[in-house]
Amino acid sequence: MWTHSAGNPGELAVYKKIIADFNASQNKYQVVQQNFPQGSYNDAITSAAAAHKLPCLMDMDGPIMPNWAWAGYLQPLNLPSSLTDSLAPTTVGRYKDKIYSAGYWDAAMAIFARKSVLTQAGVRIPTVDQPWTLDEFNEANAKLKASGYNTPLDLGAADKGEWWSYAYSPMLQSTGGDLIDRTTTKSADGKLNGPDAVSFFTWFQQVFKKGWANNNGPVGNQNFIDNKVALSYTGVWNAQDALDKVGSDLLILPPVDFGHGAKIGGGSWQWGISTACGKQQSEGARAYLEYSFQDKYLTDFADSQVVIPSTATAAAASKYFGPNGSLHEFAVLSQKFALARPATPGYPVVSTTFEKAAKDIMNGADVKSTLDTAVRAIDSDISSNNNYGS
Repeated sequence: MWTHSAGNPGELAVYKKIIADFNASQNKYQVVQQNFPQGSYNDAITSAAAAHKLPCLMDMDGPIMPNWAWAGYLQPLNLPSSLTDSLAPTTVGRYKDKIYSAGYWDAAMAIFARKSVLTQAGVRIPTVDQPWTLDEFNEANAKLKASGYNTPLDLGAADKGEWWSYAYSPMLQSTGGDLIDRTTTKSADGKLNGPDAVSFFTWFQQVFKKGWANNNGPVGNQNFIDNKVALSYTGVWNAQDALDKVGSDLLILPPVDFGHGAKIGGGSWQWGISTACGKQQSEGARAYLEYSFQDKYLTDFADSQVVIPSTATAAAASKYFGPNGSLHEFAVLSQKFALARPATPGYPVVSTTFEKAAKDIMNGADVKSTLDTAVRAIDSDISSNNNYGS
């Protein structure tokens, strides 16, 4: 079993417990764990695949799964439907109508604010049932800037990599665009460069031009903790620290509705079984995974990592995400607004192309021509790979 969790003692402790419990529960199979740093993990998988030395069990970032399935790394998971049906949709990895991966948890985005600051500025506090409209969000930023915040909004634009697709493509999707045409997965044309996409990215560029946001950093939530910004678009992983520092004044607000419903990213790290795994070993891998999805382990992950459990019963038992938990709002946001990234083998190219285009636009590039260039790059990759078999 390979994981990307080296350097994460809390996560590794839960894995150690599950493996010890499973190995002790029967004498037919023995799970042995090997941990890799996240930064080198994907390269290790690719190298192992080329050498035909993949492990039986391996974890993967959710949106990467279709590429690995297409490349022949993964076999269908074939876990009982009673198990996979109990999991939040964004924690189940589907490609071509088959399930190839499943995860113990998901993350979620929100907007952090201080109740006192919004009240003093005369800004309506949005709710899950009535998020801010784009007009309201613009008005809120203008009011907060006028109230004394030099930069009222932290969008996390100093970050890099998959953050860009995870954080900003839901805004694009809320506007009516998308990373790719999900119905065919053969082209990004009309979705990433259509009128809705141009509208969103024009707004995105203006946010930086107006000085509402910048990309100076630091990465994370520190600017909000230090009260240098009034609004922070960030994730559940920063919530406990914010709660500790801001206390009862902290608001965990829903995403903005850009016109087509509020949305946040979904689909985090998940588990799969490799095609290199023999029949008997695959049965063992499957038995381990089925064993590992017990609610008690999912709750352990939630409370050690501050992530949202993939079942409702595990969430209910969590000290953070249960009905009376301090971060229960994140479980609500995940359930109501989460949208997985497109299930296409071309996703790695889609994601890096989106990041480059969005950064260029942030820095002042022409919106339409930049998006057209991005679409050509994505479509060229798809066509050169024979539409990835779609």
